[in-house]
Amino acid sequence: MIEVAVNMFLALVAVLGLMWLLARMARRPLGGRNAGALAVLARQPLTRGASVAVVRVGTRAYVLGVTDQNVTLLAETDPATIEAPTHEVREPVPLDALSGSALSPSTWRRAVDAIRGGRR
Repeated sequence: MIEVAVNMFLALVAVLGLMWLLARMARRPLGGRNAGALAVLARQPLTRGASVAVVRVGTRAYVLGVTDQNVTLLAETDPATIEAPTHEVREPVPLDALSGSALSPSTWRRAVDAIRGGRR
């Protein structure tokens, strides 16, 4: 009985170790660490199957139209002219023990404010 338990435990450890090893290998970039000659600087989806991407290749940046069927060169530019995306600054939400839960009064206030704001 103990032999069966020990065998099951060792098999479980082997499977978990293999899963951990595969997960570590999957996180590595495919091109390795020296694949810095090609990078996607920005990507903006237009529709479900189409987007515009800015790709840096060496010292040049290319604006590409990307669809499910093909990739089209739209423009060529200097990578320095591409601005980093700006993020909208929102007011901080105070964190408390119930923050984000249905029991929090602030959650209900924000929900009511969102509903009222949508009707104006």
